[in-house]
Amino acid sequence: MSLIKRAKAPTPKFFKVLRNVGLALAAVGGTILAAPIALPVIVTTIGGYLAVAGGVLSAASQLTTTDDSK
Repeated sequence: MSLIKRAKAPTPKFFKVLRNVGLALAAVGGTILAAPIALPVIVTTIGGYLAVAGGVLSAASQLTTTDDSK
């Protein structure tokens, strides 16, 4: 299965929820990183980790499909 077909294939309900959680984590992390005020280093570090973890979680969840052909 090619990557394009896999991305367009139906995603199970559990992974749809995980994808949405990942998108929310990425949004929170991006908001922390783009804050117009100076934040402590630990907060910006956590924001970076949240953004990366959310992006990876969303991408992995989107590419998970069901295989009903068996």
